[in-house]
Amino acid sequence: MKQIKRIVYKILALIPFTKFFYETRQTQTPITIRIWFTQKILGFNRSVYWPVHFTSIVGFYRNIYAGIDTSPGYSPGCYIQGGGKVYIGDYTQIAPNVGIISANHDLYDSREHVIGEVRIGKYCWIGMNAVILPNVSLGDFTIVAAGAIVTKSFPEGYCVIGGNPAKIIKSLDKEKCVPFHNEYEYNGYIKNGNFEKFRHRNLNI
Repeated sequence: MKQIKRIVYKILALIPFTKFFYETRQTQTPITIRIWFTQKILGFNRSVYWPVHFTSIVGFYRNIYAGIDTSPGYSPGCYIQGGGKVYIGDYTQIAPNVGIISANHDLYDSREHVIGEVRIGKYCWIGMNAVILPNVSLGDFTIVAAGAIVTKSFPEGYCVIGGNPAKIIKSLDKEKCVPFHNEYEYNGYIKNGNFEKFRHRNLNI
């Protein structure tokens, strides 16, 4: 079975339209045939430019910047809301059931929305069931513990935050943090070298 799979991926690597299956296969968020088929053929989150699990919801994707090897909603049960702008840096990973919210209801009139912004740096890790609320900025190498509710910013990064509301529970040694790079770099389905052109034409960020 593994040999058949290897042969299939080698064939896909020869076709320009399907190269991403082969070139992302060893990344943290590989584009698999199953997730591509569910998304692009069956239509779950079809318009979104990065791979998304069929149980996750992405709203207003044009307001969302997803960095290299960063696919918010790749894991099941996520809610990624781009009512305001959302920036997620390269190589940031997001666990199941995470909520990222950039706009919220007005306190005095729930029909109105207060537009905010969320910025998450590079090489971050957002744990299962965590919620990131509007106007939060997280620096590079921020780890958000499972179940954390992040209500304020930690722009300096290099830390583990957890709790409700989230606070720093551990500082990381910058010298030990590894800023790795993939051999082939993709922003979702788009090669990184082509992403700025795509961003200019299709996104609001």
